[in-house]
Amino acid sequence: MKTIKAAVARQPGGPFRIEELIQDEPHFDEVRVRIVATGMCHTDMVARDQLYKVPLPIVLGHEGSGIVEQIGSNVKKVAVGDHVVLTYMWCGHCKPCLNGDLTYCEHFYALNFNGAREDGSTSTFTAGNTAEPIHDHFFGQSSFGTFALVHERNVIKVPNDAPLELLGPLGCGIQTGAGAVINALKVSPGSSFAAFGGGAVGLSAVMAARAAGATTIISVDVVPARLALAMELGATHTINSRETDPVEAVRQITGGGADFALESSGRPTVLRQAIDALAIRGTCGIVGAPALGTEASFDVNGVMTTGKRIIGIIEGDSKPDLFIPALVELYQQGRFPFDKLVKFYSLDQINQAAEDSEKGITIKPIIRLQ
Repeated sequence: MKTIKAAVARQPGGPFRIEELIQDEPHFDEVRVRIVATGMCHTDMVARDQLYKVPLPIVLGHEGSGIVEQIGSNVKKVAVGDHVVLTYMWCGHCKPCLNGDLTYCEHFYALNFNGAREDGSTSTFTAGNTAEPIHDHFFGQSSFGTFALVHERNVIKVPNDAPLELLGPLGCGIQTGAGAVINALKVSPGSSFAAFGGGAVGLSAVMAARAAGATTIISVDVVPARLALAMELGATHTINSRETDPVEAVRQITGGGADFALESSGRPTVLRQAIDALAIRGTCGIVGAPALGTEASFDVNGVMTTGKRIIGIIEGDSKPDLFIPALVELYQQGRFPFDKLVKFYSLDQINQAAEDSEKGITIKPIIRLQ
């Protein structure tokens, strides 16, 4: 057993509470990671607020980075002392997983949102005499705590010379934006790309589009500071959609429409704009996460007669064991400066971090645990 400190969500929309908990020993296929830092993502907030249903009470957090402290008897992938990034969980035995489509695992929702291991068990309990079970294994990790118990599958080894406290967001938000561009849309050299939404995902997409060789890179948002940052990160043009019709502006900039677009705001009206702004045979990727059951509309003939494509993308279609180290290397080479998105907070400041994120004050909060 291990005594840990963690932020617990107990009420829908309520504050995170810092509590002392007891954590089990690792199972044979599990790894205990001492969390150094963890990013805070929009998905943490929608889970806290129950827009995505998760069982309460629960320890959230799904962008952890840290150092391996203990491994189960069958673990071969990492060793004690390794520096690691934690990512999403997949089953490894369904048809999509066997095809290498890990982000479309048939059990993705259960493994990432059910607050337990695949067998339904939890590994965390309140300290003291009550021994109340606390749901964990959110995205296979629950990294809003000083230690996380993680399956071997979703632990990704990273170089020891990389800045570990910075790397956690590569496990979800950053790999979602970058992977959407590189893995799913396959943005090509010389092409045009428009990112609708200038949060962490959209700005990661801008950086990835530059790394991929796109020559016209457009950032669409309503916050001037984010549009200015997009220019620093590789955008060639920005559009404030409160001031300008973004569809007409994209068409004018590109001479007819963007080859690729990515919608990351989760707003159906913005998705329609991203689709309408496409060129003939253009492709729009959807990564924005609205409430479950949200519907959107588009002009069917406008899509059909121009050969446009609309694709859903989860976690950037990433194979994390390959993609996360690649992003680390791009960062170390100065070609993917995602550090410009982050602001650090202590665990005691987690509610402030959530508030700053929701208000758009901070693009990517990172909670330091150590």
